[in-house]
Amino acid sequence: MFKVAIVCMSDKGSKGEREDISTQVIEKIILENGYKITKKVLISDDFQKIKDTLIEICDNNHADLILTTGGTGFSKRDVTPEATEEIIEKRVPGIPEAIRAYSLTITKRAMLSRATAGIRKDTLIINMPGSPKAVEESLTYIISELKHGLEILVGSASECARK
Repeated sequence: MFKVAIVCMSDKGSKGEREDISTQVIEKIILENGYKITKKVLISDDFQKIKDTLIEICDNNHADLILTTGGTGFSKRDVTPEATEEIIEKRVPGIPEAIRAYSLTITKRAMLSRATAGIRKDTLIINMPGSPKAVEESLTYIISELKHGLEILVGSASECARK
């Protein structure tokens, strides 16, 4: 069973001015797919706070997978991809590319996503959209393939070739 941390970036949410629905959507999908949630964090869209939170989770082995939500748009405070890129050791561009490609079949606005994904230590970090609808569509689309990637990452599988 893989450990998952959910990190929501929202200035309004962190002040109690907006309910964090996206984290609830992520939690539902993750639990339905047999993952264990080990941490849920709601923080402001602060670059250093995002970095510190991701580093703490990765470096203390709190999760095999971190799913972030929020902060991937065009607002000046949307810095989740930049904070993620600064702390990862390996990029995993195929995940956000797949999410954007799939999302483009639903809405042209998917092209505006700046989400990224990468690995730090033994943890995969994926930036998800902030919209509950978009996060549900995106995570539902990628969830089946994440298991294999995580198995390779944590060393419980070593073979990638299909027969």
